[in-house]
Amino acid sequence: MKKKIVFLSAAILMSLTSFAQSISSSPYSLYGVGSLYDSDFGSLPSIGSSGMALPSDTFINNLNPASLGYLPQNHFMFDIGGKAIATTYQSGSRSEKRNNFQFSHIAFAFPVTKNSGFSLALRPYSSSAFKISNLKLPITDSQEYYYLTAAGSGGLNNFDFSYGYRFGKKLSLGVSAAVLFGSTTDDRSFLIANSITTMSKKTNYNGLRATFGAQYKIDSTFTIATTFKLPTQINASKVQSVQTITNDVATSIESNVASDVDDYYMPLEMGVGISKRFKNNLNLTLDYEKSLWNDTNQSELYGNFVNQDRFALGFSYRAKKNVRKYWDTVQYSTGVNFDTGYLEIDGKRINNAAISFGISLPIENTFSAVNISYSYGQKGRISDNLIKENYHKLSLNLSLDGIWFVKRKID
Repeated sequence: MKKKIVFLSAAILMSLTSFAQSISSSPYSLYGVGSLYDSDFGSLPSIGSSGMALPSDTFINNLNPASLGYLPQNHFMFDIGGKAIATTYQSGSRSEKRNNFQFSHIAFAFPVTKNSGFSLALRPYSSSAFKISNLKLPITDSQEYYYLTAAGSGGLNNFDFSYGYRFGKKLSLGVSAAVLFGSTTDDRSFLIANSITTMSKKTNYNGLRATFGAQYKIDSTFTIATTFKLPTQINASKVQSVQTITNDVATSIESNVASDVDDYYMPLEMGVGISKRFKNNLNLTLDYEKSLWNDTNQSELYGNFVNQDRFALGFSYRAKKNVRKYWDTVQYSTGVNFDTGYLEIDGKRINNAAISFGISLPIENTFSAVNISYSYGQKGRISDNLIKENYHKLSLNLSLDGIWFVKRKID
């Protein structure tokens, strides 16, 4: 049965990877480099994406590079994940449903010494996939309106190298270097009176970002943690074509003109988290993260970047009464997540709230597991021409553990 679970999970994940370019289609991905993407490893999606203070002793914890200081010796860990999302978009007058299959991540980690570990991971950082038809918008300092039709695709990828080192039994420090790269396409048309202006643009991005983390064990049941993601500048360049059509006469203003554009700035992000275990059965995780988008001094034509707060709370339970009974080794989890968002449109925040449930199915007598989680969430609101998203998300992560360089005891 366990082998069938592994084969079925692997088949589903491999099929999901073929949809890697079909990332979430949210109208809010119109802004910046798109909607930021949540790709959490192991069982993290089921505990509300909390877990900054959890060690990487049974899975790869991508929330804090310091967790790699707790990788077990001679173990090689591999993690791959995918998601299926069903979303209903609602405005004041209409609603629309969309389904998406998404590649989440692929990563591996291994110990370098008995007190340190290293990991490599590839995952999406942002998604820009949107389609807007005949959106009525006011012309600045005027009583007139224009109509916007837009479609876009693409996004940024995150390829990171992480290293964690443990000092003694209590303190672990870590650092991560991420390479961000990718491109977005943006096709827009503006209808003003009897004139239509069309713009087709492809923008390429690349940059580097560093993250520092720490974990400190107060005792064997209580750990505190912190992370710092440094602000950085993402270089950008574009190729653009612009055309106007007036009275059925088309005029080309630009045709595949290459130029530099305003760079994209990522903020300083600071986080703190705790992990507390009760009676060796129930574990609580609580995270808070602050992102200082105001300090990037950037804005969008249709909105502004504002400081962001994220709260995450999770609980996990594993009986472990009798390791010979399979279902006593299964972990059950639940969590909640609230994010104030980093976009403000017409003075309204685009926040996000979600609740999640999950199960972790162990494989054989290793740290390997199939992690399945379900979450329901809401993003945005129905007011002032804004859109509300109601989504159901099913995440499947396959965490595999292999043992290296151990001599056979029986030939």
